Amino acid sequence: MEKPAKILIIDDEPDNFDVIDALLDSEGYELSYVANGLQALDILASFQPDVILLDVMMPQMNGIEFCQKFKSKIQWKHIPVIMVTALSSKEDLSQCIAVGADDFISKPVNGMELRARVRSMLRIKQQYDYLQENLQLREDLSNMIVHDLRNPLTSIILSAEMLRVANLSPERLLQKSHQIIASGQQLQAMIDSLLLMAKLESGKLILQRTDVDLCELCSLAISDLQPIVIHKNLELISDLPQFGGSISLDCNLFRRVIDNLLSNAIKFTKPNSKIILHADYPAPGRAKIQVVDSGPGVKEELRQVIFEKYEIGTFKQAASQIGLGLAFCKMTVEAHGGKIKVESNEPQGAVFTIEI
Repeated sequence: MEKPAKILIIDDEPDNFDVIDALLDSEGYELSYVANGLQALDILASFQPDVILLDVMMPQMNGIEFCQKFKSKIQWKHIPVIMVTALSSKEDLSQCIAVGADDFISKPVNGMELRARVRSMLRIKQQYDYLQENLQLREDLSNMIVHDLRNPLTSIILSAEMLRVANLSPERLLQKSHQIIASGQQLQAMIDSLLLMAKLESGKLILQRTDVDLCELCSLAISDLQPIVIHKNLELISDLPQFGGSISLDCNLFRRVIDNLLSNAIKFTKPNSKIILHADYPAPGRAKIQVVDSGPGVKEELRQVIFEKYEIGTFKQAASQIGLGLAFCKMTVEAHGGKIKVESNEPQGAVFTIEI
């Protein structure tokens, strides 16, 4: 449930608070009241409002002085301040605006006007909060990309340095060459994923549909991942239709989808466990693909957001953290007119299902 907006009322007359409280009663806001600017400054550390209704004429610290001090602090300057004043001269109102007030309303307060001005300021605050969230997301994304790109890049540099300075046996030379190629391919795959996501989001990626045999597509994916499956001591079971069926897909994109789902299952499944890849044609022109694992599963509250871009669900040390894989799957499946979901695999694990 969305939290109610917080309104701080600063006024030395309790009756004025009662009036505003009554006028805003139907809006569902959380109202707090203090009698002067000094008290307001004291509570701001524990109570950060979304909008401030500020009286101008107050003892100890008047509204002009409070607003000037309040707006000078970087952590508070984005919070809208509405001056509530009996002053009406152009000079007084311009002084309010000069010290940082965002709006003003004249006494006696009109209920309709008050509600409209508060809603307007809340929209501004919400837009600011949304912008800050996006800026934080960009920063987090940059950090995650650096984290993910650093590992294969470090492997390339170290392997190349060993080739340069060490007297390695032919077997070790071949091993280091393979490490460099594998790390370079990992970097390329990450970059390709970022570019494909950008194209999918912008609608500029045109699907190259062909008639694709699900059995062949899934079998190739299993074959390529088999060395990792063996290395992790897992059992990858395939439950596929007979060769010869087909459905219209962008083969390259959907191969990435299957690779992502299987890679996730391998990543989060413990050794000596099973992973199942199931595919069939439930009806002509329709396909269903499922990847079933016995890993930690996906909590119910994460089953929707886990398909959002940069959402990683549960942190796993040494695993890619960019969080593009499932988002890419969702966008690709939806571009084909299908849907993807995740359910619990009792007693443990997850079932990712694609229907197109």
